[in-house]
Amino acid sequence: MFDGIAPSYDRLNHLMSLGVDRRWRRRALREIVDGTPQQVLDVACGTGDSTIAVARAAAAGSLVTGADISEGMMALVAEKAEKAGVADRIRLVVADGEAMPFADATFDRVTCAFGIRNFEHKEVGLNEFHRVLKPGGRAVILELSVPRNRVIRSLYDLYFLHLLPWIGGLVSGNKAAYRYLPASVHAFPAPDVFCGMLRDAGFSSVRHKAFTFGLCRLFVGEK
Repeated sequence: MFDGIAPSYDRLNHLMSLGVDRRWRRRALREIVDGTPQQVLDVACGTGDSTIAVARAAAAGSLVTGADISEGMMALVAEKAEKAGVADRIRLVVADGEAMPFADATFDRVTCAFGIRNFEHKEVGLNEFHRVLKPGGRAVILELSVPRNRVIRSLYDLYFLHLLPWIGGLVSGNKAAYRYLPASVHAFPAPDVFCGMLRDAGFSSVRHKAFTFGLCRLFVGEK
């Protein structure tokens, strides 16, 4: 599915979020980069928006590894990284987030932006995040969320359940993919439940923050 919608994915993301997704990524960057050379893993990197943002913001000598199971999505990353002038700071690996080909304690940060909801076994993925982090490392996860406010929720449902599939289908030619998006967001665990999953995976000092009326949430856990 993601291979099929890759060519129109970026355009639709920015259009349908009115560009707010860029602001959410900037907020996540504050939890990722620390001014020192870092090894950063971006899991489910997709077309590389977060991968490139981290590479731009990270200190000299940093390396950002983008990993994704969709080769079609990742095919766009190299070209975008070259245009952004950060190709030398990025490496790409085709990998399943639930079984990553990296040694234990490899990365200073593991991040995942709008991808963890697509994991079939989220607890397995979180265990992998913890495994590949160095002691003292940090997981930083951005994910779409269902607003709790009733008025915002009704507008959200109108847009995501009805308008989004129509717009997405019109632009991408794959209406089913844009029915999957709201379904996957609705199926994602509640914030307190997901924080519990992070703790069960071994993370400490787990916290989360809501952005834009709860449309997006940032989850952070320390190893």
